[in-house]
Amino acid sequence: MPASKQQISASDKPMSIFRTFEDLEAYQQARNFRKKIYDLTRVLPECEKFALANQMRRAAVSLTSNIAEGHGRYHFPDQIRFMLNSRGSLEELIDQLNVCEDESYLKAEQVAALKSHAWAVHNILNGYIRYLRGRINQSDRVQEFPSDLDS
Repeated sequence: MPASKQQISASDKPMSIFRTFEDLEAYQQARNFRKKIYDLTRVLPECEKFALANQMRRAAVSLTSNIAEGHGRYHFPDQIRFMLNSRGSLEELIDQLNVCEDESYLKAEQVAALKSHAWAVHNILNGYIRYLRGRINQSDRVQEFPSDLDS
């Protein structure tokens, strides 16, 4: 990893630094899930185009947008709040997948695979929330680093 993406801790052991929200595993996995949701909405019946499909797309965008916006906040409690919003959007999507199954828009196996992916993203978000909560005890503020764009 280039020196610009590392920080040396008190023990001189390199720690990973997340320069942008795109570096976060939580964002990467949520983005992959969002893409699957968009693919799904393209095959929903025409009668759901402006109802369920629109709602699912909005929740999927909220999932990743809250991760991005939270990362842009330099206060751990703010970051946590946005991650919780993201997790809420994810759970909304899980319920909407149940609607797809209940209305026979998807086969049970397709829903199960999507829900499995959703719960994996959920677990990653929970881990990131735990990490952020642990950081509150150390400092309420995120250490800011100069942006690559500042050079």
